[in-house]
Amino acid sequence: MKKIGLNELREMYLKFFESKEHLRLPSFSLVPKNDKSLLLINAGMAPLKPYFTGLQVPPNTRVTTCQKCIRTGDIENVGKTSRHGTFFEMLGNFSFGDYFKEEAIPWAWEFTTEVLKLPKDKLYVTIYLDDDEAYDLWVKKTDVDPSRIFRLGKDDNFWEHGIGPCGPCSEIHFDRGNGKINTVEEFLKAADEDRVVEFWNLVFTQFDKDESGNYNKLKNPNIDTGMGLERIATIMQGTSSIFEVDTIRAILDEVSKVAKIQYGKDEKNDISMRVITDHVRSVSFMISDGILPSNEGRGYVLRRLLRRAAKHGKSLGINNAFLYKLTDIVIDNSCGNYAELAEKRDYIKKVIKLEEERFDETIDSGMQILNEFIESLKINNEIVLSGEKAFKLYDTYGFPIELTEEILEEKDMKVDLESFNKEMQNQRERARAAREETNYMGAEDTILNKIPLEIETKFNGYNTLQTTSKVKILIKNEEFVSTMVEGDKGVIVTENTPFYSEMGGQIGDHGIISTDSFKAEVVDCKKNVAGKILHFVKILSGTIGVDNEVTLNVNEARRNNIRRNHTATHLLNEALRKVLGDHVHQSGSYVDDERLRFDFNHFEALSHEELKKVEALVNDEVVKVLNVQTQVMSLEEAKETGAIALFDNKYKDEVRVVSVGDFSKELCGGTHVSNSGEIGLFKIISEAGVAAGIRRIEAVTGPKAIAYVEAKNDLIKEITNKLRCSEKEIIHKLDLQVLELKEKDKEIAELKSKLAGSAEDEILNGCQEVKGIKLFTGVLKDVDGNALRDLADKIRNKGGECVVVLGSVVEGKVQFVSMTTREAITKGVHCGKIIKEVAAIAGGGGGGRPDMAQAGGKLPEKVEDAIGNCASILEKLVK
Repeated sequence: MKKIGLNELREMYLKFFESKEHLRLPSFSLVPKNDKSLLLINAGMAPLKPYFTGLQVPPNTRVTTCQKCIRTGDIENVGKTSRHGTFFEMLGNFSFGDYFKEEAIPWAWEFTTEVLKLPKDKLYVTIYLDDDEAYDLWVKKTDVDPSRIFRLGKDDNFWEHGIGPCGPCSEIHFDRGNGKINTVEEFLKAADEDRVVEFWNLVFTQFDKDESGNYNKLKNPNIDTGMGLERIATIMQGTSSIFEVDTIRAILDEVSKVAKIQYGKDEKNDISMRVITDHVRSVSFMISDGILPSNEGRGYVLRRLLRRAAKHGKSLGINNAFLYKLTDIVIDNSCGNYAELAEKRDYIKKVIKLEEERFDETIDSGMQILNEFIESLKINNEIVLSGEKAFKLYDTYGFPIELTEEILEEKDMKVDLESFNKEMQNQRERARAAREETNYMGAEDTILNKIPLEIETKFNGYNTLQTTSKVKILIKNEEFVSTMVEGDKGVIVTENTPFYSEMGGQIGDHGIISTDSFKAEVVDCKKNVAGKILHFVKILSGTIGVDNEVTLNVNEARRNNIRRNHTATHLLNEALRKVLGDHVHQSGSYVDDERLRFDFNHFEALSHEELKKVEALVNDEVVKVLNVQTQVMSLEEAKETGAIALFDNKYKDEVRVVSVGDFSKELCGGTHVSNSGEIGLFKIISEAGVAAGIRRIEAVTGPKAIAYVEAKNDLIKEITNKLRCSEKEIIHKLDLQVLELKEKDKEIAELKSKLAGSAEDEILNGCQEVKGIKLFTGVLKDVDGNALRDLADKIRNKGGECVVVLGSVVEGKVQFVSMTTREAITKGVHCGKIIKEVAAIAGGGGGGRPDMAQAGGKLPEKVEDAIGNCASILEKLVK
């Protein structure tokens, strides 16, 4: 059997199905489009769901792909087994109501035995128990030995996921062992022992399961097949481990080289090297698709993988950033099929390096906190870390919960996941409450996606703001209706429209839809998943019906403001590239009639000088009154002209290119001014970071920019009046005042320190004794947290075996601090527990370590009571 490399296998498969009249599509992004059920694409058919469900018309009834996928469900097994990985490529051939079993079965056998030339005496086929049709086709259409076909039940050979499309499946298996398998029982035993490996699954989607559990026949049955590229590569290369596949082993060898540890000598080290190998593949592809590390969603998956790999690096003795260096070999081995890897090489490396450095900064402090938690658990003979503490590690120090679990597991401890998940849910609810609803009826609503595909909606608003058209669809209260009347809110769909629907960061148009006897206000305009243009309306007067002729008028003043801002984003994009470098890529934008927001990748805040250069460069192009031209051309032609494309967008074969003179050229479907002079003035109002490696600029144009400048001038005038100086003297005047304030702050700090010092003797003299332990307490006024801690530390050092609890009120804010000695801790003293009860009396909360804790309170009048309870609180703790 000839050994075939992974890249060659991919090409062989795709070419084979191209010869069977399949359209080869490039892999879709790992980021699902219009599918909120998925965090990341995890199967070959996942991005094709709209074609299977009929929501969208496929580009061809026969399609073949090699889809990049991410699955992290078995992440704890990655590196420990030979077959688990988080990243894989899925080969697939699909039929959308075209061919079915009669073609799919012989094609699968032909590719397996004639193209790959796998020995037939090493192959077995499984079918669903009752699928006689599949059995007959295997026997009649291929030369498989019937004794090598086994019928299995629903758990093994029937694909379904709740209600909806489902059907039987047929699988091809490779036998790594010797001797023929003769019975189903022998086959299942061989499969459990990994002697038999399934590598191709043909799913025959022929039923629609309803809520009653009935299997109704689909009018147009589909074919969904999947073959894991890494899985078939292990077979073709004669290995049982995905980590021995040529392209993956190359990464593993590089990990071994960086770690200066030979692979295969120590199982613990080998596991770490395999984890790093797998995870660096995943993160390289994820970042190339525009995903960035964060504490939420797919960004959290990326952060988790990166930090997990970094931790395994530390286990191998690699203490500096190193993962970013491994991406070159990932990219070099895969960029032939995934050009985005090579195009984003520098970007991928910078994102990984930045995240590694951030993890290095946080892991030390995070590990220190975790070790304190672990020490506290040991002292109290406990093995479960509270969810609250695990959440603090996650939220404050960027510790993935899985990392905390792994570290605790090594010490025979665990996390209270139930309470951790409650903390997570509370955070999500806080975030959700903080978000404002942007519209009363989102385009993701189910009814909006049920508009028949044959209904055509065309946008003609590039050259006109008014159109007469026929109403095709009316939607109200989640239902299709024939009429709408005054007061109704809903959706109108027309054959033609000048209204731009929200897309590419540009907000949807507003305006009026009317007849002689009817008027509706368009409050938003969006597209559903099939691209149908939806006018969200409020009926102001009259009645409208399906098939009525209406006039559609876009709000011209609002559109003009939007156009100004959109063209300005193109100029801004190019200006940033000229000032900061070609690594700058747009990662998001928002354009409305008030302002523009532009997100881009860069790894540090822009200096004042850089912002000035960017702003000046944009305004230079504005005053040149450059012509803005649009051209429609093929995607390849557009790329050849140097047009900039959005980071992770999938474009059609024909694209629209917007050029602003010779300065800027981008692929864009939005609306723009006819010349740059119409922008008037461009003014940056803010620049900030929004995520790791992502900066955001907000700006205004035209009248809004002029108003912004005027407001700044008014503010400067008010400052000069307050300071009684000229504009030139403002800085000098402020410097003098700052200096004066610093001197006064210094005097105040010295007085507070003296005040605290004078209280030291009084507190030492007021010592109480609780079960053999000295207790020093005191309430001070206007002593801040730092001085309070210093005082507590001094008393602890002088008090022998003791506990110190102090309280203070500063400007109405209550502060407590508690400290103790190591000897007292062995007798049960825990400052965190003491301070928690003390603070609660004063309406506050807090905690800390056994030896030191601090807290706040809300009730100054209760501080004396709180400190007065220290003796009884301590008595309960001391053994």
